[in-house]
Amino acid sequence: MSSRALAGADLAIGAPVAHLELDGVWAVDPAAGREGPADLVVEEGVLADLEWHESSGARRGRGRATSGGQRHGPVVAPGFVDLHAHFREPGFEDAETIVTGQAAAAHGGFTTVCLMPNTEPPIDEAPTLRTVLARAAESGIPVRVLAWGAATRRREGKGMAELGDLAEAGAIGYSDDGAPIPVGLLRNVLAYAGMLGRVVADHAEDRELTSGAEANEGLIGTILGLKGWPRSAEESVIARDIAILVDVLGSDSSAARLHLTHVSTAGGIDLVRRAKAAGLPVTCDVTPHHLALTDEWLAGARRWSWQAWQDGPDRDGSGAPTANPWAGDALAGPPYDPALKVNPPLRTPSDAIALLAGLRDGTVDAIATDHAPHTLVDKEVEFGLAANGISGIETALGIVLVAVEAGKVSLLRAVEALTVGPARVLGPAGVPAPALEVGRLADLVLFDPADGWLVSESALSSRGKNSPLLGRSLPGRVLLTVGAGRLAYRDPDLA
Repeated sequence: MSSRALAGADLAIGAPVAHLELDGVWAVDPAAGREGPADLVVEEGVLADLEWHESSGARRGRGRATSGGQRHGPVVAPGFVDLHAHFREPGFEDAETIVTGQAAAAHGGFTTVCLMPNTEPPIDEAPTLRTVLARAAESGIPVRVLAWGAATRRREGKGMAELGDLAEAGAIGYSDDGAPIPVGLLRNVLAYAGMLGRVVADHAEDRELTSGAEANEGLIGTILGLKGWPRSAEESVIARDIAILVDVLGSDSSAARLHLTHVSTAGGIDLVRRAKAAGLPVTCDVTPHHLALTDEWLAGARRWSWQAWQDGPDRDGSGAPTANPWAGDALAGPPYDPALKVNPPLRTPSDAIALLAGLRDGTVDAIATDHAPHTLVDKEVEFGLAANGISGIETALGIVLVAVEAGKVSLLRAVEALTVGPARVLGPAGVPAPALEVGRLADLVLFDPADGWLVSESALSSRGKNSPLLGRSLPGRVLLTVGAGRLAYRDPDLA
């Protein structure tokens, strides 16, 4: 990167980027299916020039899952799109506000964030939605905030919300995230949303099976004395939702679309894969923590999911590989860390490996953070009593890059799942496909895969410090985030 690359980097957050040159960076443009060395110029907030170094072997296609941290220097890519995040406002501003959430998103390289409706009051009426969008627009931080409308009134599953009014107010789709949409309502929600050109995102959980559950049902949870959360609680609802979608598509509502959020099991991914093979309009996302963390972390292990697999796991008699979290090379942290309590729970290495395979082959459409900040009061308690969720929007890129470095997914495919994939899920009601396209307002992130940063409370912009990665170094320091031609984030050490 040339010495001129950071011209204008003294701008204040929110100010238009008058001039920015990025020479000799590694550009990744999944919309074009291309990556390689390139020069970029931003003028008056617009991507004015992009020149690929053809002679240096710029590549097309998804590329192999090779280690990229040492192959190239700083990377420039379209700004990331997060399909699933919680900024807590209104109602829980002590955990996060829209402004602090936008700042955290920019630090993580995200320029578009889609907020879930489980606030207080929930986003089940147009006035609440307009208030959320207005506060985001007034913040001065150029991170585009979109929002899902609740599928049912107050997310209570007792009647449909005013879906038409929510669509007019700007809802990108409908979800009762945190709770599944009841079977008696899902059919109508899918049909109505299809007519409105919106997607329905369901939280797949059979609550009768998860009542009181604390951790994935399996060997580790049993040894730790934690009540099990069975895979069937997720997979049965995914199968149910797909069956209902088929029924709806057989009627006049051919535009219905189903999205399954934070899929966490190998069986769930297989159900989505089969639905796609049948040509059904089904999409899904996975979280970074379900890709890279496993239930053995609850016992104190701190290996990535593929390391547990590669270390030669034993079999527990069910045919599914298991790992020994008490092995000497695995132990690195305290057990029962409440920061690891999430919904759905962290699964086994074999589940995580299946999610990675789904990411590689396109079954997984998007990587979504499920950013869930909490206060210390809600998290620093006994494991079973802790609130579910990880403050993860700032660590998502780092986790994904660890997988890239390990050869589990290519950099191009990873960036695609953080940009183009989420945009495709949303469709016309969301955002244009992110791309490094000359003539468009610059919407991009510059990060260095080879430059690590220490995850600490002071380093996180989010109010939520509930991360199991505190004290750990991650690759991919974000140097610069530009949203809609304006400066959204700049690394403090950037001269």
